[in-house]
Amino acid sequence: MPSALEDELFPSTPGKFKIERSHGMNRQFHRCFASTSTMFLWALFLIALTASYLSFQSFVDSGSRYFSASWGGIQWEKQVRNSAQIHRSGGMSVLVTGAAGFVGTHVSLALKKRGDGVVGIDNFNSYYDPSLKKARRSLLKSHGVFIVEGDINDNRLLDKLFDTVAFTHVMHLAAQAGVRYAMENPHSYVHSNIAGLVTLLEVCKTANPQPSIVWASSSSVYGLNDNVPFSESDRTDQPASLYAATKKAGEEITHTYNHIYGLSVTGLRFFTVYGPWGRPDMAYFSFTRNILQGKPITIYRGKNRVDLARDFTYIDDIVKGCLGSLDTSGKSTGSGGKKRGPAPYRIFNLGNTSPVTVPTLVSILERHLKMKAKKNFVDMPGNGDVPFTHANISLARREFGYKPTTDLQTGLKKFVRWYLSYYGYNHGKPVN
Repeated sequence: MPSALEDELFPSTPGKFKIERSHGMNRQFHRCFASTSTMFLWALFLIALTASYLSFQSFVDSGSRYFSASWGGIQWEKQVRNSAQIHRSGGMSVLVTGAAGFVGTHVSLALKKRGDGVVGIDNFNSYYDPSLKKARRSLLKSHGVFIVEGDINDNRLLDKLFDTVAFTHVMHLAAQAGVRYAMENPHSYVHSNIAGLVTLLEVCKTANPQPSIVWASSSSVYGLNDNVPFSESDRTDQPASLYAATKKAGEEITHTYNHIYGLSVTGLRFFTVYGPWGRPDMAYFSFTRNILQGKPITIYRGKNRVDLARDFTYIDDIVKGCLGSLDTSGKSTGSGGKKRGPAPYRIFNLGNTSPVTVPTLVSILERHLKMKAKKNFVDMPGNGDVPFTHANISLARREFGYKPTTDLQTGLKKFVRWYLSYYGYNHGKPVN
């Protein structure tokens, strides 16, 4: 009986074709086998060709990403080195994170003006209008400060910066700011304020030499503390917002890196910073905008209709505290990620020591703007805000002579002058 394969390849025929059929079957079988082998070889060839193409495409894509990145290359390295060049005896070379931010811009300018080397990094995110950050970048560029566009979570970028420049100090100001926004986008706070901080510290611990680190914590860490004024020795384990919790976590994390790796760390608890080039999400900024546009402003009140009060601190006074902290930071003691001895770990309040109620702030703005505000008084929602802040600055005064000199009346006058100029107002009206 012919096999099933024979029946499929050759039709059944009578008599004389029987022997020929057997030989023909063998020839066809070998021909088929040869054809199958050839197909198999072609398949292998096509697989290898596809793999080669995909590998080449991956190489091209990664190369494109490298060449299209906003950092890297000879010209980029030259800009970084030029910006980091020190122009005074005993000066420092500082990496400023969040350099296109409010405080970052002012600190970078102050460092550059006194002859220190400054390189900035900022991701220009859209938490508020990026055009304001880009305008600050242009201002810094005109003073010789180069800002790298990138994220502090990018350890490759940070490694490259430290390979290019042996930074003596890091002024870490990059963070996701704002108390109320945490209810909308909590993950952004973890990404920037915790993960970003750890990424930066990891790079700093292995840098040679290790830089000294000064970073922005916040007065919000005092949370529900009701001791007045707030002192660095007060409890900070009752945060009232996620923002405050991430800043408190940052203080614990930096202490760990100081203890294990010998990094010199100074944390600064800022108290409601205001002034020219400020953040549009801050109350004084939005109040100014709405008053000029004839829109109502919302003024929150605490329990029993008690006015909220803040220790408003003018930007120039904050800058004094930042530079004083850098100048007295001491040196890190680690090398290659290994601690060789104890290093300084400090926390300071930077405030004005004179809390002012929000309605008083509004009345000062009305005076400077020569316009009355349309006010809506609303009970403070449970969004993480606290009813008052008040800084005890005796520790910073003792350690590096910190002394704020600008009262709210004077500071707001300077802010309003800047605001009207920047946004093109003339006698309270927009300039076309």
